[in-house]
Amino acid sequence: MTSQMPPPSDPQLWRRSVAGDAEAFGELYARHDRAVRSYCLWRTGDPTVAEDLTSLVFLEAWRCRARTVISTETARPLLLGIARNVVHGQWRSRRRHRAAVDRLGRATADRPTHDDDSVERLAAAERLAHVRQRLDGLPPHEREALVLVALSDLTYAEAAAALGVAVGTVRSRLSRARARLRDAPELAALAADPEGPTARPTTTEASA
Repeated sequence: MTSQMPPPSDPQLWRRSVAGDAEAFGELYARHDRAVRSYCLWRTGDPTVAEDLTSLVFLEAWRCRARTVISTETARPLLLGIARNVVHGQWRSRRRHRAAVDRLGRATADRPTHDDDSVERLAAAERLAHVRQRLDGLPPHEREALVLVALSDLTYAEAAAALGVAVGTVRSRLSRARARLRDAPELAALAADPEGPTARPTTTEASA
């Protein structure tokens, strides 16, 4: 009986991608497309925009692959780090676009529809908007850490790699974010610590 070879790891696929192997990069896309799309959706609240940004994330990952090294067992922290930058760039572009539209006085609202699918999508969008409103009330550094760990399922170490900070900094930011959200029952799942109780942050971490 022939034993099956284990699937290649993300670092192996990345090295093959660096050498120009598009199929290897396609496998990375298949593994992490959902996580990147989910992150972009939580950050923008718009499924169509999230879809477009996900494509931009993988395009940027392919473009910069030759000068980028994966330092973790999975490519997800790297890809979500790229997604973070892409989302920030998109916000700047949308602000410029809105300013131009306002100057021209053009209306931007779409005519609503009332079929069942549209109502369901609207309800889901409203729930997402409510959660995002609470998240938007957090300081940016705390919000980033919470989205990566609680919503994108990164470990503390992976979130630290995505953000380019120390693991202790991620812990302290999460601790503060969760303390701010304890009065919101609908966000109780986000307030739970997936890695157990954290140590009391040091003076340096508390100021991060």
